[in-house]
Amino acid sequence: MADSASDPKLDSRLNTPKQMVNYFGSKMRTFDDRVSRPPIHNPKDLLDQLPELQGSMSAACDWLIDVAQVVTEQVDPQQNPRNLRHDYWKGAFRGEYRVGTKQWDFFCPCWHGAQAVKALCLAYKVTGEQRHLTAARMGGDFILRCQIKDGPDAGLILAYEDLPDKVNSAAILESLDGLFHLADTTGDKQYEQAAIAALRWVRDHVWVKGEGLICDRYDHVERKNVPVPHISKDGGPGRPLADDAVFLKGYQRSGDESLREVFYDILKRLLVDERPEGNWVDYGPCFRETGEIHPRHAYWWGKPMMDAYRDSGEQRWLDAAHRSATWYTKAQRRDGGLFRMTDLNFDTGCFNQATSGIVCAAIFWIELFELTGEVKWLEPMGKALDFAISVQFIEPQDPNLKGCILEKVLPPDGTDRSPYHIRDLGTSFFVQAAAKLLSTAQG
Repeated sequence: MADSASDPKLDSRLNTPKQMVNYFGSKMRTFDDRVSRPPIHNPKDLLDQLPELQGSMSAACDWLIDVAQVVTEQVDPQQNPRNLRHDYWKGAFRGEYRVGTKQWDFFCPCWHGAQAVKALCLAYKVTGEQRHLTAARMGGDFILRCQIKDGPDAGLILAYEDLPDKVNSAAILESLDGLFHLADTTGDKQYEQAAIAALRWVRDHVWVKGEGLICDRYDHVERKNVPVPHISKDGGPGRPLADDAVFLKGYQRSGDESLREVFYDILKRLLVDERPEGNWVDYGPCFRETGEIHPRHAYWWGKPMMDAYRDSGEQRWLDAAHRSATWYTKAQRRDGGLFRMTDLNFDTGCFNQATSGIVCAAIFWIELFELTGEVKWLEPMGKALDFAISVQFIEPQDPNLKGCILEKVLPPDGTDRSPYHIRDLGTSFFVQAAAKLLSTAQG
């Protein structure tokens, strides 16, 4: 095999015979051709088993920058079928693409874009490529343009998600860690200040103090909260949103104790309402009636438990993080992937995989390894990244796909159209996970 890389019949990066690369260019694998791998003792061992990881990460960054990111001030209305009411689009990331119809769509460009910003900042630290940081800054500037600067709603980020003119509170919070990363990477404090202003707006307008809940939806024209049926346990007014531990990070950067208060108010609620072990099926977007669990639920709500442990030293928070990380090891499939809406018994449907879910788990696992030194988290992380690399589009006929990570395969629709569905999140979270492993392994 040592001479195979120079064989012109082989793909130079994947070392795979050309006839074994499918129509879209992803590497084809079967269980039969898998071989036992040596044990993993540290991140370098894992990286040695993923020799194509940095190349895959760079190709994924290229897709985010060259294909997904908007470089014009306006977008074609056909690419915005939800009619999200942003009046300036430069720097945003197109979030959805149906391969069968070649139809683009946006789904909450603020928080999706912030995760791409975070990914590009992490990649820049590994690669030193200026284009990664330039694109990240353009993405951060888009979010800043979505923020109200003065008046009674000063600080509010207009994070539209599934409705064209209503703000989603979770989407605000999920927009902020990317701004923190951008501030740290560039040294430009305007991004940090914008994130802290947004946290204070959430604290003052949608936090239900003492109940550990955040109201889900806000009408900024009427300046009132909008109820969301079935999203909260027992008909409550909201959800315990701990996304990216941004309230704690805001406190650590500003010294504002009230932000730390919000963080622990929410996490205490999460400990009370945990079900099943390591997850929270009683809150949307899970379905408590069927027991189906959203693939990134344990990431958003379980990973911040590590931040609470670092801050407080209390073992209960680390124990909770372990439970959530373990839930992912049980949900991970034999091929390394994860299905959307895995149920309480870890049963799944046949379609709607969620690559973004398993690469979020990979981020969780590498951070838990860094915190605890427990090597047991590295093997599932390797399987997750190996799976993501295997569904990356390398030589697609459709140029909109080159370098991106397949998010899911849709159920059959009665036609012979491609069932592949792309979400920018699969690619953004893959870059984050890859960059974290590369950074850790390289010291």
